[in-house]
Amino acid sequence: MKVNVWLLFCCGLVCGGPIKPKFPDQEKDPVFWNNWAQKTLKNALTLQTLNQQMAKNLILFLGDGMGIATVTAARILKGQLSGKSGEETQLEMDKFPYVALSKTYNTNAQVPDSAGTATAYLCGVKANEGTVGVSAAAVRAQCNTTQGNEVTSILRWAKDAGKSVGIVTTTRVNHATPSAAYAHCVDREWFSDNEMPVEAVEAGCKDIARQLFENIPNIDVIMGGGRKYMFPKNMSDVEYPGDKKQTGTRKDGRNLVQEWTNRMKDKNGQYVWNKRQLLSLNPNNVDHILGLFEPGDLSYELERNQDTDPSLTEMVEVAIKILKRNPRGFYLLVEGGRIDHGHHEGKAKQALYEAVEMDRAIGMAGLMTSIHDTMTVVTADHSHVFTFGGYTQRGSSIFGLAPMVSDLDQMPFTSILYGNGPGFKITSGARENVSTVDYEHNDYQAQSAVPLRYETHGGEDVAVFTKGPMAHLLHGVHEQNYIPHVMAYAACIGQNRDHCLSKNRASSPTLSLVLPSLAALLTVAHLLC
Repeated sequence: MKVNVWLLFCCGLVCGGPIKPKFPDQEKDPVFWNNWAQKTLKNALTLQTLNQQMAKNLILFLGDGMGIATVTAARILKGQLSGKSGEETQLEMDKFPYVALSKTYNTNAQVPDSAGTATAYLCGVKANEGTVGVSAAAVRAQCNTTQGNEVTSILRWAKDAGKSVGIVTTTRVNHATPSAAYAHCVDREWFSDNEMPVEAVEAGCKDIARQLFENIPNIDVIMGGGRKYMFPKNMSDVEYPGDKKQTGTRKDGRNLVQEWTNRMKDKNGQYVWNKRQLLSLNPNNVDHILGLFEPGDLSYELERNQDTDPSLTEMVEVAIKILKRNPRGFYLLVEGGRIDHGHHEGKAKQALYEAVEMDRAIGMAGLMTSIHDTMTVVTADHSHVFTFGGYTQRGSSIFGLAPMVSDLDQMPFTSILYGNGPGFKITSGARENVSTVDYEHNDYQAQSAVPLRYETHGGEDVAVFTKGPMAHLLHGVHEQNYIPHVMAYAACIGQNRDHCLSKNRASSPTLSLVLPSLAALLTVAHLLC
C-alpha cells in the first residue's frame, strides 16, 4: 500500500502537480446516486410504449473502427474538453434508448475489414473482406467474379422508394464504407482505373469513382474527399496546384466532376470544394450537391483548417437541410471515417477527437429531426486493438500516465495502449521511458505490444445504438447484416413492406381518434331513425 501511495505521488509530480479528485462533492452522498438511478428507471419504464410508427427518415452514423473502448474513451474526452472529470459525461449516442451488439466477422475473416463489414450493414449480406457490394461468391481482385454476384444497398432501396439519399464522410467518398452504398467491386482499392489491373479494366470491371456517378446517378448528397480520383491523370488540383501528389489519377481521361455538373445543370445541382462555398449555399435552392473537399481523405479534426475545410457536423447540417425537403423522407449515411485512421497510426488522440466530432454531428442530426419519424442508428464496422487502463484515478487525462510503473522494467506507461502497431519502441535494449516524451502530443503514437507499421483491427463485437421508430428491433446480439433489414422494415422500403398498410392505419393518431367518433355518430343516427 505504501508503494502505491508513493507511486501516485510521483505520478502527480510528473503530470504537473498533486492528484486532486475532480468529481463533484454531491457524489459522496448516496442520495445523489439513488436519485439518478430512480430518474433513469422512470425513463426506462416509458419505453414500455414502443414506437411502432413508420420511419419517414433513416440516418446511419458509422464510426469506422469505433469499438466500445473507443466509445468510452471518447466519452471521457468529451467531458474533459468541457472542464469536467469526464467519466460521468453522456455522449449523444449514450442517450439512445436501445443498445445492441453486432458480430462483425466477414465470411472469410474472423477479424474483419471495412469493406466486407460495409456490405453487411448496408446491403444486408455478409461478404468477403476487401469486397464491396458483392456477395461472398465474389473473390477479391478477381474481376470475373463480379457479374451475377452484385447486391444492392439500403441507399438504393430508399432511392427506389422515392426518398432522397445522401452520403457524408470524412474519408474519400470512394473509400470502403461509402462505396458499399453504391458500388459493386471485388477490390476496395480500385478507387479509379489507375489503381486497377489492366486485365480488370479490359474485362469490363468499373472503378469505384466511376460507379459513384453511374450506378445510382442521382444521389442527392455526396460529401467527403477523393477529388483526385475524379479527374484525368496529372490534372492539377484546384486547392494544391503545385503538388504533384494531389493531381488527378484517371487514365481514361474522364472528368467525372464536370460530367456530373453538366448532368445536373438543370436539376439544381451544385459542386463545391471548400467550406465557404458549402456554407454559402441556400439549401432551399439546391436539390443535389457534390462536395469534394480534399484530393484524398479529409484532414483530421485536430488538423482541420477551420476557415477552408468543413467539419463533419457542418456537412451533416447542410445535408439534412437539403434531404429533408423531400416529403417522402430521406436516407443518410454518415461516416466518421478517420477514427479508424487514427488508430491504425497508433495516434489515439487523433482517433478520439474524430469520435467526439462525430458525436457532435449526431447531436446536430438529433436537433434537426424527430424521434417520431426518424430512425437513427449509430454503430461501428469493427473495433481496434486499442485499450486504456492502469488503475487511473477519476478525472485523469485520458491521454495521461497510469499512476503506477511496470513491476518488471520499473518504467511508467500511458493509460492508452495498443496490442500492436507503430508505437512499439525499444531504446538501449529497454522499453522507452514515456515520461521523457510528450505523450499528450496530437501525433503521439501510444506504445504497443507487437511492432507493426500499421495497427490492426480488433475482432470483438461492436455496439449499436438506436432511437426512433422500430428502434426496439435492435436489441441483444445480432449479425451485422441484420441492421439494414431492420432499418428498411422501419421505413417500409426494400423487401419488408407487407406490414406497412396495417401499421399506418394503426399508428395514425388522426384515424384512431376519428374512426371511433364516426362509429358513435352512426350509432346515434341509427337510434334516432
